Amino acid sequence: MSSNAKHLATFILGAAAGVAAHKYLQSEEGEKLLEDLKSKANNLKTDAEGAIDKAPEYFDELKSKGTEKLKNSFPDAEGFFKELYAKFVGNKEDEPVTATPENTPIPDPIS
Repeated sequence: MSSNAKHLATFILGAAAGVAAHKYLQSEEGEKLLEDLKSKANNLKTDAEGAIDKAPEYFDELKSKGTEKLKNSFPDAEGFFKELYAKFVGNKEDEPVTATPENTPIPDPIS
């Protein structure tokens, strides 16, 4: 079977499937299916809109609880990060960094 014949057969089968789907959707069962799909889509839309409204509150709560857990689990973490930041900022202010082969960052390969 040549390539053109395969494409023609695929087109005919697709058209037949489209006609069958149209006939099914015009039946009583098809109309029930469409109504069911519409109601489920509206429910999902409502849930998504509710999630968008609740997102800022959720992230604020996550931030505060995460901070508390971190402070309880690692009490010296805040001091460590402050010292690390001070060292990082201090090195940039004290001596200018020039691009040399020794300190040029190597990008991660894209996989």
